[in-house]
Amino acid sequence: MENFIYDYFISPIWEHSGYNVINTLTYAAIAIVSVYVIFRLLKNRIAIDEKFIKSILCFVLLGSTLRVVTDSIDTGAFKAVTPVHQMVLDSHVYDYGYLTVTPGIYLVTAFLLFVSIGILYKIKRMDLLGYIALAIWLPHFLLLIPLMEYAVYAIPILLLAAIPAYLTYKYYVKDKILSGVVAGHALDGAATFFVIDIFSGISGIRYGEQHVFSAGIGEIFDTYFAFYLLKVAIAIAAAHLLMKEKMDIDERNYIALVLMIIGFAPGIRDVLRMMVGG
Repeated sequence: MENFIYDYFISPIWEHSGYNVINTLTYAAIAIVSVYVIFRLLKNRIAIDEKFIKSILCFVLLGSTLRVVTDSIDTGAFKAVTPVHQMVLDSHVYDYGYLTVTPGIYLVTAFLLFVSIGILYKIKRMDLLGYIALAIWLPHFLLLIPLMEYAVYAIPILLLAAIPAYLTYKYYVKDKILSGVVAGHALDGAATFFVIDIFSGISGIRYGEQHVFSAGIGEIFDTYFAFYLLKVAIAIAAAHLLMKEKMDIDERNYIALVLMIIGFAPGIRDVLRMMVGG
């Protein structure tokens, strides 16, 4: 059992080998149970509306940015361009480890989120939730700005994400939350496609796909553009089902939020990482 845990869970972290079928299925099972438990805790206590969803996405932005700081340090893209950058390097707080990569970074972000929710719910100031995430996120983002020599290449990725999301909102679901599902997954698909198929050749920095499913799609079609198209199609189908299904509005919005997180979290990370060349 000890060797099993090391081979499938610990070793992939330290050897940077990414995901395998075993840890992917395990993390997915844990995520499904967690999603259900969290919904039961929130139900009838906090309205899962557009404002709440935006606040949660601020924490997604925070988590992805924290991960990119770690990625850039690990790959050597994080340079001591200011005394603050040198202090970060010397602190070793963001070194590659259990709490700074998957699944640890999700636990850290979730801890910050639920502590914030608990405090704000008690003092009846849930309107401040997103601002707490942004306050923690901003200094980390500022650390990355001087390193963003490839920032211009984010433009085509953002366009590839925005176009299907806008068209879905304008001509089909006419709902910001449901179109957000498309935006999140279009961003993830667009980032994967552009970074691996195009940016790697432009920059000379070699990138690969660590997730089992998307790596398989890329290998089958010999291009990650197929993955992008598939992600957009599945997201639109999910938005369609949520639009047609008769369910409680909080339940619908919560499912949409979970789907958004699955798309936005890796998508934001990939875009930021590409921008700093990490």
